[in-house]
Amino acid sequence: MRLHATELPPSLDREYKDLDFAVTKKAAGNADKLLREAGYEPHITFNAMHARERALFFDDAHGRQVDVFIDSFRMCHQIPLADRLNGGDRTVPLAELLLTKLQIIELNEKDVRDTVLLLYGHPVEERDGDAVNGARIAELCAGDWGLWRTITANLERCRTHVGDYELEQSDRDRISRRFDELLGRIEDEPKSRGWKLRAKVGERKRWYELPEEVSQ
Repeated sequence: MRLHATELPPSLDREYKDLDFAVTKKAAGNADKLLREAGYEPHITFNAMHARERALFFDDAHGRQVDVFIDSFRMCHQIPLADRLNGGDRTVPLAELLLTKLQIIELNEKDVRDTVLLLYGHPVEERDGDAVNGARIAELCAGDWGLWRTITANLERCRTHVGDYELEQSDRDRISRRFDELLGRIEDEPKSRGWKLRAKVGERKRWYELPEEVSQ
């Protein structure tokens, strides 16, 4: 989030404590080697249990934790990444970066702040680069009712908190419009047959996962 904030209003700044990396399955072994050589200790049990999708490392001397997500970002929902990792970019695309925040079933203030910051600095368009790719987000939500339910609810929630941050009124209005544009783009996307079938069940069945709490 911070790497993409060319302008950073003081009210949207925060401390960043953990490091998250995304790699392809093919690159996971090299990532493990790199982190070990840099002094990070792997969480042996967790990494053995989740070897295909996630790995944890700790730097006790500096109080840092590293999450490595393999091929996808999976917490409350699964966000596919394998085909979206470009070696020339410093982060995953903005659409996926936003989704990693919005897929959380219980947002905290930090997640709301990061979401507002991302839409403060970037328009919602039909492309990657310096814009949030609304087409990509809409496509993923149209194929997964559970993801749609969480993402749209969190977009609406974050929109109501735009006024919590000390910003110019013109900035607040611009951010709110971008929330509306993204919600509209998601709503307009034709939904898959699987989405429609799952929608009939609705909230009677849990539509999200509860991520595992991990301690050393």
